Amino acid sequence: MTRNIIIDTDPGQDDAVAILLALASPEDVEVLGITAVAGNVPLELTAKNARIVCELAGKSETPVFAGCDRPLRRDLVTAEYVHGKTGLDGPDLPDPTMPLQDQNAVDFIIETLRAEPSGTVTLCPLGPLTNIATAFERAPDIIERVQEIVLMGGAYFEVGNVTPAAEFNIYVDPQAADIVFTSGVPLVVMPLDVTHKALVTKPRNDAFRALPGDVGHAVAEMTDFFERFDIHKYGSEGAPLHDPTVIAYLIRPDLFTGRHINVQIETTSELTMGMTVADWWGVTDHAPNAMFIGDLDADGFFALLTERIARL
Repeated sequence: MTRNIIIDTDPGQDDAVAILLALASPEDVEVLGITAVAGNVPLELTAKNARIVCELAGKSETPVFAGCDRPLRRDLVTAEYVHGKTGLDGPDLPDPTMPLQDQNAVDFIIETLRAEPSGTVTLCPLGPLTNIATAFERAPDIIERVQEIVLMGGAYFEVGNVTPAAEFNIYVDPQAADIVFTSGVPLVVMPLDVTHKALVTKPRNDAFRALPGDVGHAVAEMTDFFERFDIHKYGSEGAPLHDPTVIAYLIRPDLFTGRHINVQIETTSELTMGMTVADWWGVTDHAPNAMFIGDLDADGFFALLTERIARL
């Protein structure tokens, strides 16, 4: 059954691959809209990059909305040092000709959740959770209408990638993450623990590059650029493709394993700000609020990615 989704994103090369996977999979996911948020790069660029990716996929009819340009209560932290100054460094892609929608992303999220039948829209946040939390604060009636939130963010065993304790998406807006994690919406979390197992090795990138058409080549160039940072930092054999795990989970949940546990967000300590405190071992009596994914079938994941991107 096709799932209706809203992709909330701050593209980012790995966000771009996630968007491409979704747009290439209409029998599995119907993208109602793409909402941009400030994160990897400022909002102006994330809103532009989302449209660049839609046009790359040949899906310029996909509506793209710009949302929050800063976190709820903190200054914006960005990651040009990972993604390059545009956020999509690597391939040489033309500026988009498709328009940005006039409506604000937060209003689009609220309106869509009110208009669609309750329990039929899944939110797919790939960046900081500012847009989602703002929508929940502004229109609490929509919270119970969300089918599920499948998000990329957090870490437990892999701890942090932007501070010693915190993963980037959660760290950028911990207050927003706290609102989402305490909302009661069914959550599936793709932390670094699983995304660091989704590595673009040379053979996997060569498979993208060998695909016919422009999209596979662009993906290979994105991951080539992206991986220089991670190989240097972690000594790994390739870059983790974080965000596509969200869309892959909706298409092939059997590729993933995890535990339904309690996850809380640190919002007061500057030392561990944005830490996702995951009760993996069940040592507290706090009620589970998230399916926290810990492992994936990496070969199956890359086979799915390659097969779907080939369609574009």
